[in-house]
Amino acid sequence: MELITAEAVKYILILLITVYTIQCFVVFKQQDEEKANSIYLRQNVEMILIHFLSFLVLYIGTKDVQYIVYYAVSQITTVSVVIFYRIVYRGANKLLLNNMCMLLTVSFIILSRLSYYKAIRQILVAIASLIVTSTIPYILMNFNNIRRFYYLFSGIGIFLLLMVLVFSHAVNGSKLNVNIGGVTFQPSEFVKLLFIFTIAGILSRSVDIRNIFISLAIAGIHIILLVLSKDLGSALIFFMIYLVMLYVATGRLLYIISGSLAGTVAALTSYKLFAHVRVRVEAFTDPFGKIDNAGYQIAQSLFAIGTGGFFGMGLLQGAPEKIPVVVSDFVFSAIAEEMGVIFALCLILICVSCFIMFMNISIKFKDPFYKLVGAGLAVTYIFQVFLTIGGVTKFIPLTGVTLPLISYGGNSIMVTLIMFAIIQGLYVSKDKESHERQ
Repeated sequence: MELITAEAVKYILILLITVYTIQCFVVFKQQDEEKANSIYLRQNVEMILIHFLSFLVLYIGTKDVQYIVYYAVSQITTVSVVIFYRIVYRGANKLLLNNMCMLLTVSFIILSRLSYYKAIRQILVAIASLIVTSTIPYILMNFNNIRRFYYLFSGIGIFLLLMVLVFSHAVNGSKLNVNIGGVTFQPSEFVKLLFIFTIAGILSRSVDIRNIFISLAIAGIHIILLVLSKDLGSALIFFMIYLVMLYVATGRLLYIISGSLAGTVAALTSYKLFAHVRVRVEAFTDPFGKIDNAGYQIAQSLFAIGTGGFFGMGLLQGAPEKIPVVVSDFVFSAIAEEMGVIFALCLILICVSCFIMFMNISIKFKDPFYKLVGAGLAVTYIFQVFLTIGGVTKFIPLTGVTLPLISYGGNSIMVTLIMFAIIQGLYVSKDKESHERQ
């Protein structure tokens, strides 16, 4: 009975996620607001069905009542978020709202299957973060002077990175976390947001040579501190954020070209200087040849993806626990194994639709500050998705970056929800501004 249910449901899930994903892109061409709202409503139904059917399989396969409780709490959470934004922020972007809740839904499903204890921690952090971030759109709608505090943002960010460098202990070659009062957090996740507002504040004033050098100096300090902490994945993200924001502010392709050359030199230097980087590159070039040590993670990831095939093994039918740190760095591999490559590809496309909408919101702003903030958030989000999925599929060397809203990790999910709340705030503010002009 369990096998039959899992086998039948996996095809239904693939159908539902495929339809949902197609709608993510169809809605971009939809000019009729009523028809667009109809699409968003159908997406809500599809999300609810995916949630229900997945936990039905988990319960039938384990007979564990805990899954029913978790399902009820997680389903109520996602539905409540949709209802809240529709009532309180009527101008909220419904595609980003739906996608945020869909990605959270997938996270709740796969983490429950992998580790019930960690799934509990994930949903508690998600609920707390959703409550806190629900105020961010309101703040952005009513507080227009945030751009003035860019030096304060920069100072806080540098201070936090210095704390990591001085007080953190290296794990797997990198200093990432700080423990304060028994609470562990990863400052670089939060500093990304401060960094975006800092660079946006500087470059929105003027793009003369003085401001460019100031922004470059501040970006350089952030990146150097991350490199000294051997947090090279975050350093790469900060570098890309700055490069794209500088290009958006100036429109000069020369900065992209020169920045790319500098990044290439920095990458080669990192390979020479840091042993753990060399290990990751060796694992990337020949994971099966080094399967007994450095290549074990990526080899197991590729085995999982290959085993799942297009349609997946079905929930509870695979062996994703064989992949080290599967709940965080390799969660995409677990999804591909049990829910199928088609399902996993749809998740990628949903993330791409989020990026497109982020950029769409950004380019509609005439105010350079908000335009730069939107662009910074967009590149942060999609580049993190690229690093994660590229690493686990052997497209690029592993960077240890988590998949936004899906991977296990309190800091990651909190910061990503803040990003979505900020972009919603920008969108609602822009919509409000347009109505006032009319």
